[in-house]
Amino acid sequence: MANDSTSLPFTTLGIVGTGAMGRGIAQLAAQAGLDVMLFDLKEGAVQEAQTFINGLWQRSAGKQRITAEQAQQYSQRLREATELAALAPCDIVVEAIVEKLEAKQGLFSDLEEIVSQQAVLATNTSSLSVTAIAAACQYPERVIGFHFFNPVPLMKIVEVIPGLRTASDVTQRVNALGDAMGHFTAQTTDTPGFLVNHAGRAFGTEALKILGERVTEAATIDRIMVDQGGFRMGPFTLLDLTGLDVSHAVMESIYHQYYEEARFRPSPLTRQRLSAGLLGRKTGEGFYRYVEGQQQMSDEPAIASISPCPVWISQDAPDHAAALRELVEAAGWPLETATQPTEKALCLLTPLGEDATSCALRQGLDAKQCVAIDMLAGLEKRRSLMTTPLTDTNFAQAAASLLSHDGTPVSTLQDSNGFVLQRIIACIVNVGADIAQQGVADPATIDRAVELGLGYPFGPLRMGDHYGPARIMTILTNLLDATGDPRYRPSPWLRRRAALQMSLTKA
Repeated sequence: MANDSTSLPFTTLGIVGTGAMGRGIAQLAAQAGLDVMLFDLKEGAVQEAQTFINGLWQRSAGKQRITAEQAQQYSQRLREATELAALAPCDIVVEAIVEKLEAKQGLFSDLEEIVSQQAVLATNTSSLSVTAIAAACQYPERVIGFHFFNPVPLMKIVEVIPGLRTASDVTQRVNALGDAMGHFTAQTTDTPGFLVNHAGRAFGTEALKILGERVTEAATIDRIMVDQGGFRMGPFTLLDLTGLDVSHAVMESIYHQYYEEARFRPSPLTRQRLSAGLLGRKTGEGFYRYVEGQQQMSDEPAIASISPCPVWISQDAPDHAAALRELVEAAGWPLETATQPTEKALCLLTPLGEDATSCALRQGLDAKQCVAIDMLAGLEKRRSLMTTPLTDTNFAQAAASLLSHDGTPVSTLQDSNGFVLQRIIACIVNVGADIAQQGVADPATIDRAVELGLGYPFGPLRMGDHYGPARIMTILTNLLDATGDPRYRPSPWLRRRAALQMSLTKA
């Protein structure tokens, strides 16, 4: 439904660049009640955009999502600007052109000679500094970031990014415009990756590190993150969907803009695959092969049924031990309850951030009998097992048989600090906590923006509360101690709140 145009902070919005992003922004602006002027250097591009947008409205009217009258009203608000100078009446212009600093600076310099001094110049940049774009302008106080996500009408979030010299009233008006366009407006500081792309660094980069360490294969990592983690898709499915030509460039850009911050370190795996042309779905092969657009994922190996043997459960975490005891009893396997196991017992360990080897040795156990189980997300949808390099094959098979007795899928990993789920979750929470520490956005905005922009089951701070800040701290501390890699150093925001038993969402 169209908004009352008298309540809008702007009346006429110009769009420069009528590709996918420009079209989406134009559609939302017209639906919000603004007059929209479209300009593109490419001949016929504006007419193509108008035809495309009008087609969407006609189909919506045909499905009775809007009325025919609304579709006509929206269409009448779209007008072509045959030259850049025709944008003179606009009180806000949004650029959605090529992602190059010089091109955006040049465009805004030209626009300053055309629009009024009070008109706002907004950039839809996803990675460039708003402050740097504004630096070439005569009036940098009217330049602001207004970053949408593709597809614009469906991704219900827009980042509003004031530069260092952006006027506060400009920020307020652009926030109001984002609200009027029906999107959640996430105000963020002008930092590399802004909010959403910054928060998304851990999901793919830590998965790639796990793959690079040969802990398991890409498909297993994806299955764990979907089944145990509750994500819509696994990291490698997402990389294939986005395309490595896009994803790797973003990884490197944010890493270098943060002066080689270890938390954002890319993987050499993506550089190699990029060089090989294995970009993902768009090239028919990435981390998976695609046949007629369909992802080809191999079946999981069958788990043999093994005769029950005695089971001993570590008491490191009493709640985890209780859950495993229920599972063992439900499967009908004999349970040993002495302080130390017999030599015939399968020993089940529940480490946080440790590998199975360290966990076994710390408890004075024989590594040949030991199998670790990831209990971070419980035992409901998938179970992840981890063996030491010395674990006897019979005990490994027994553990897989026991854990799959009720039909729940089981993934078996090579020994690694933090399994798969623990590592990726802890890194997501840690990056989110550091975004809060840096004041990039307030905690509520961080969580809502990530949920909308990345589709995570929780925003990073709520995710930390869900799994427990103290547990996340334990995972990161053990990872840091074992590897010495500063990518795992806990954020001060996380460390303090975990120590005080506070929610991570509290400012």
